[in-house]
Amino acid sequence: MLIGRERLQQMLPHADAMCLLSGVREADAARIVCVATSHRDGDNPLRRHDMLPAVCGIEYASQAMAIHGAWRSDPARKPVPGMLVSVREATWQVERLDQIAGELVIAAELEAGDGRGASYRFELAGAGRALLRGRATVVFAIGGA
Repeated sequence: MLIGRERLQQMLPHADAMCLLSGVREADAARIVCVATSHRDGDNPLRRHDMLPAVCGIEYASQAMAIHGAWRSDPARKPVPGMLVSVREATWQVERLDQIAGELVIAAELEAGDGRGASYRFELAGAGRALLRGRATVVFAIGGA
């Protein structure tokens, strides 16, 4: 594992159970691949009515994008907070994530980005197939606050 869960919690504003990712398997300037097993947890904070809807995969992808941004930034500077402002072309092949056996693999590929924001293409896969795909745009906080 390139980055483990303990380090992820330091890189994300999410703590404890809301840090959905287990680790980072691969990362380079353009792409990140994360893994997660929290989709099967009965105490997952995104669960509703004893299920985890597939649309919650967007939060998994958002956390992967945030980790990628933090990983790419200058380690001497605190990562700039971002806000998910747009999700486009989202399609899912399942209704629920909690019924997927094994781990989720979350890949995010940077399409464009600068100091103001970034655009990513993302995919969640599990049980040997794509589960959710889409594109997302993140806008960074002005002045890093």
